[in-house]
Amino acid sequence: MEKGTQGTIVLRRNANGESEEEEEQVADLSGQVHLLPCSIKYSGPSSVSHYFKPKPTGIESEGLKTQEANFRGRKLEGASIPIPNGYSGFVLGKKSLGKRKANTSEGNSNCWEMNAKYKSITYWNHDSLTSQDDAFLRCFHWLAVAKSMHEPATAEDLVSASAALEKMK
Repeated sequence: MEKGTQGTIVLRRNANGESEEEEEQVADLSGQVHLLPCSIKYSGPSSVSHYFKPKPTGIESEGLKTQEANFRGRKLEGASIPIPNGYSGFVLGKKSLGKRKANTSEGNSNCWEMNAKYKSITYWNHDSLTSQDDAFLRCFHWLAVAKSMHEPATAEDLVSASAALEKMK
């Protein structure tokens, strides 16, 4: 069985300790981050804004303002949603460790640093309107479930749960 890789994520623009003011100057890509329903086997520069031009449709579906775009001849329907409170979106880039650190025992691990941040993301469907039942939106429901599962239960919580169970009997 193959071992996983280790990594470090530095949520500062510069691991050498830049000031908060310098950290705040990291690009905010809110409104420019898209989750497409396809796989693109290319990583390099591209004139995305020249070819990919989302437009509002004026249609609101289940509280989501729908956008429309075409990608490689296929119609896409999408909606922009905010990242939930208490969470953040980051664009990470692999950081070069240099020759000196690469020779250490930690040289096998990856180091990532924050290149940009975002507060909203636009997700896209093929030929179907956005919906609260979309898998991408449903994944955010897990955040509330996970939080409640991992928070310590108070005595008050236990009493109310016990009372609810008694009513069910």
